[in-house]
Amino acid sequence: MIWIPGSDFVMGSDKFYREERPARRETVGGFWIDLNPVTNAEFGNFVAATGYVTASERTPDPAMYPDADPSFLVPGSLVFTKPPGPVDLRDYRAWWAYVPGANWRHPEGPDSTIDDRWDHPVVHVAFEDVMAYADWAGKELPTEAEWEFAARGGLEDATYAWGEEFAPGGQAMANTWQGRFPWENLAGDGYESTSPVGAFPANGYGLRDMIGNVWEWTASAYSLPHAGIGKPSCCQPRPSDDRAANRVVKGGSHLCAPNYCLRYRPAARQSQPLDTSTTHIGFRCVRRAPAPAI
Repeated sequence: MIWIPGSDFVMGSDKFYREERPARRETVGGFWIDLNPVTNAEFGNFVAATGYVTASERTPDPAMYPDADPSFLVPGSLVFTKPPGPVDLRDYRAWWAYVPGANWRHPEGPDSTIDDRWDHPVVHVAFEDVMAYADWAGKELPTEAEWEFAARGGLEDATYAWGEEFAPGGQAMANTWQGRFPWENLAGDGYESTSPVGAFPANGYGLRDMIGNVWEWTASAYSLPHAGIGKPSCCQPRPSDDRAANRVVKGGSHLCAPNYCLRYRPAARQSQPLDTSTTHIGFRCVRRAPAPAI
């Protein structure tokens, strides 16, 4: 873990999506944060030690989903599937599907494995799964403010975690989508799906994969306290009326593309239902412990 000294900073942005507004000064205390997102290997150690079974590996409770098609009430998770050509960007069902048998061990479905992805971020983890891991590890999830402060790497109000230029000198700084989402992935950064943690440069605090690769859960409930008016943003689910039913995820993922979801920025945020796991959401943890001795 890396120690992040507390400070005040500019949180949010007035330049992009409405849910990031307004840019405002926030203050966080010092905290320790994981160097990188929790990997498949690290999550596997947790499962081996505890026998934990993730939400996507359990049969959904029909009482929780009274209107669901019975064929979907089987263990599984949401998987991104690239369509063969252009589709209506207003309908996410053109690229997302509930896949029976998809889980952290089988990211694309029962015939896939993580045998060559132990150093990739774990995915298909719902909120209860990441909380269980954090409790086992003696850690916690970061708040949205802590996460964003850490992602900025000491840069004040910068667009990206590394500055203002997306690819300085032509260098890819994070695992994002190149091409026309969701059907054309040019993989110019070398990866079409998740990437090994640390495959791209660390930010100013030495943290890896804060931007791109996978979205990351935070402990903060999702709301739009200052930005409840205006046109809804792309790829932004409608927040639940029950604030406890959604959490903020941060950082964007390998599926974020300029033509649809320009969210590979520290200020970017999205709402995620607690019971939903996907192929592009992971997490990292924090400890709110004393500062290291000098």
